[in-house]
Amino acid sequence: MKHISVSSFKEVIDAEKNNSSVDFINVCTPAEYKEKHISGVRSVPLDEIERHVQEFKGKKTIYVHCRSGRRGVAAIEKLTALGIKADLVNVEGGILSWEEAGYGTAKISSRLSLMRQTLIAAGVLVVLAHILGVAASPQWFALSGLVGLGLLVAGLTGWCGMTLLLAKMPWNQD
Repeated sequence: MKHISVSSFKEVIDAEKNNSSVDFINVCTPAEYKEKHISGVRSVPLDEIERHVQEFKGKKTIYVHCRSGRRGVAAIEKLTALGIKADLVNVEGGILSWEEAGYGTAKISSRLSLMRQTLIAAGVLVVLAHILGVAASPQWFALSGLVGLGLLVAGLTGWCGMTLLLAKMPWNQD
């Protein structure tokens, strides 16, 4: 599997944006794409890649990015399993590295970001668990432990079930 730095990716986008044999895809969820994305990179969510196979046939190179790079790797593995013969290139660090390098992003939505929605939901659950633990039953304190464990897993792996669930909520759909 090939990898590219965000600085090299920026150069490629600028040089190849009008080349029809090159494709640039963002495999984040639609809600994440609307929050922020790299101009010139189209949305093809990871769980919808199979529906886009015909679009990839005949491409010479496909550059794949996501939020941090992990879903990009998964997307390339999926594309390879689907028989895509193009050079498949993962953007190291995804959009997080892109922003860290000082490159701009575009956005479609003005709603609260999924990250902020996740933090608000986690905070509400922890406060609710504390109130119910004091007022009703100490067993409710376990809920705050589960939320903490979920946040720990999200921090260590880059995967957050609560964020994925929130992305499917009606207010995050257009």
